[in-house]
Amino acid sequence: MDDLLERILRAPVYDVAVETPLDEAELLSSRLGNRIWIKREDLQPVFSFKLRGAYNRIQRLDARERAAGVVTASAGNHAQGVALAATRLGIDARIVMPTTTPRIKIAAVERLGGRAVLAGDGYDEAALVAREIEAREGRVFVHPYDDVDVIAGQGTVGMEILRQHRGALDAIFVPVGGGGLIAGITAYVSRISPTTRVIGVEPEDAACLAAALEAGAPVDIGPVGLFADGVAVRRAGSLPFEIVRGHVDEVVTVGIDEICAAIRDIFDDTRSIAEPAGALAIAGLKRWVAREGVQGANLVAIDSGANMNFDRLRHVAERAEIGEQREALLAVTIPERPGAFRSLCLTLGDRPITEFNYRYGSPERAHVFVGVGLSGGRAQLEKLQSDLRGAGLAVVDMSGDEMAKLHVRFMVGGRASRADERLFRFEFPERPGALTRFLDTVGGRWNISLFHYRNHGAAFGRVLAGLEVPPRDEAELARFLERLGHPWIEETDNPATALFLV
Repeated sequence: MDDLLERILRAPVYDVAVETPLDEAELLSSRLGNRIWIKREDLQPVFSFKLRGAYNRIQRLDARERAAGVVTASAGNHAQGVALAATRLGIDARIVMPTTTPRIKIAAVERLGGRAVLAGDGYDEAALVAREIEAREGRVFVHPYDDVDVIAGQGTVGMEILRQHRGALDAIFVPVGGGGLIAGITAYVSRISPTTRVIGVEPEDAACLAAALEAGAPVDIGPVGLFADGVAVRRAGSLPFEIVRGHVDEVVTVGIDEICAAIRDIFDDTRSIAEPAGALAIAGLKRWVAREGVQGANLVAIDSGANMNFDRLRHVAERAEIGEQREALLAVTIPERPGAFRSLCLTLGDRPITEFNYRYGSPERAHVFVGVGLSGGRAQLEKLQSDLRGAGLAVVDMSGDEMAKLHVRFMVGGRASRADERLFRFEFPERPGALTRFLDTVGGRWNISLFHYRNHGAAFGRVLAGLEVPPRDEAELARFLERLGHPWIEETDNPATALFLV
């Protein structure tokens, strides 16, 4: 830790990076009853803190290593950091990027002077190709987080925070992917301001550091969620883990809706748009404050990046209201008789309706998928459900149901009862022709009875598919899903399935 502290103090990151501001989030501070600051790493030349670590590693290369060049694997921020750092130092850089990488990020790497090589569907496959190039060409591999000089470069973020903030600082919230940023900040803050808590924040579906701390060592957590792609890491780095173990105070996990709400919080206070990983720390701060009931504290959250595809904003806007508990999605069952639909509307009263989806279901009853705006959070939602049940209507809260939010709310048409139908939610790499290839793979053996796909502007497509699988094919289905190689979740027994799809 002493060696790392010295490396942080000596890191020449300002050859390429800037000292970013620590902006007070006045609106969020007022709402939460605490003083909250946002460390604006989205204002770096590559719109991310990753430039710090990449430059600090590359500038330490000797003459032979510089002549050989560098190679790395990344889908975004680290790639741009390596490209710019290498260009400034006159070093050739080969950047291996997954084939699913959006064109805007590939173009950014090439504009900064790096040579992009597309390989694999994700980071792990790209990293294998990068290691092959390292071995074949003698290049130096620049790891995105599992390297002491990369960690030291990222640690300068913590150094700036303590220099910029006057007075006591209660906690710093840090987004966590592989762990390089939180390792560097922990190494500095634990020595310079030991009373300041360092709290990591991870997505619920990519919590590799939380898993490592629980297991006592880094573990592979398997397929991870890809919404916050900047922190979608299956295994925490070995070196970051050794640094943070025993020093980081805790790790908070948050969901997609909370991240979307945090993106809007940052926009409201700064008029800037964070990428999902960039808003992660604000989401964790909000959850921690609500859980602990903290008031009057001085808290910092790191906005780690702003490399957001514009077309993803549609998805973010849809989910932000739910994440802030300003909208609820409900499935309401009404009797199929004259006046029942009007009765439902009267029960909802003057509450703002954000969406209404209705179709005749059977001679006895119908199911309505309704979005309702809320101004009083959870308490108002409970009152609404009580009013509906008091009117004799069955109601199910769908606000936390991922299938309902991703697919059902956008589906229209009739309902069909298929005796052998099994319903699955899939993710697959999003690239030209990917949907057709996915259909060829999934539909080659069993009849597809239902299919919904919607592009969210992300690297991975999301599909809801019904497959007609007779009982005798159960074992074959299990083998097929195992060989498929894409993340999947069975949704046959989801309440939304029974209410709206069968």
